[in-house]
Amino acid sequence: MSHNGDYTPMTSEGQTDSLGEQPSLGSLVSRVVSLADVNSDGKVSLAEAKSVWALLQIDEFVPMLALQDKEHAPRLLGFCGHLYATERVANGALFRLDVPPWLQPLVPEALSNALNRWLAPAWPRRARITIGLLEFVEEVFHGAYGSFYMCDASPSRVGYNANYDCKIADLGSVASEAAVRAFLRGRTCQTNADCTFGRDCTATCDRLAKQCNTEVVQPNLAKVCALLRDFLLFGAPADLLDDLDRQLRTCVTLSGLASQMEVHHSLVLNNLKTLLWKKISDTKYS
Repeated sequence: MSHNGDYTPMTSEGQTDSLGEQPSLGSLVSRVVSLADVNSDGKVSLAEAKSVWALLQIDEFVPMLALQDKEHAPRLLGFCGHLYATERVANGALFRLDVPPWLQPLVPEALSNALNRWLAPAWPRRARITIGLLEFVEEVFHGAYGSFYMCDASPSRVGYNANYDCKIADLGSVASEAAVRAFLRGRTCQTNADCTFGRDCTATCDRLAKQCNTEVVQPNLAKVCALLRDFLLFGAPADLLDDLDRQLRTCVTLSGLASQMEVHHSLVLNNLKTLLWKKISDTKYS
């Protein structure tokens, strides 16, 4: 494919900033060049280059593009300038009742929790959604374009479609490890709270040096498991409840430090998936 000679280096630099140096970055650059060639004439005009460059300046767009081949990421449908459209997720949040912050003082938490449990899908369907969410955590951990952090693992970010397949409804909170580390590197701090990217990608503060360390303390899986304790435990089969509760408690305590990540992370995740899949694999919910 021929294209504007200045465009590919510019695109590559933008993605290197977002994703860091990755062996497979060239394939992502090719994907962007192909995306930019809107009229499929084999070359990228200046107008097309400007349009896709505007998209690459949006924080969530490059991670979304990098995750396009992942089952649980929303599909990109089209774009124009700095605007883009993704597939609609039928249920855009894990819980149907999302009380806005200004109304929370008037709505008791116990009431909103009770309503959400009443409105929630049947437990086997919640198990299916959970398996999909755990698969997404696997997909973004050491993927083709590096690792990604979920920097806001809240119910409003995770949805599911009409078949109860998990879909990350909003990738705006997903950031590459390279972007998070670049934000933390050299950042001055007094407490750990000063070393936070997004809502909850937090590193420790070296109080002697008064600088942030660059390793995020809590991994994606621990955040997801904290979310799942509210979503999955109620209504669980009696013969599964104790084991499920124990595994989720173990999962929540996982550390994001590199020395603890690889084997322990995979073991906990696979144990959870296996436990749930055995329960629903031979039913209509699988």
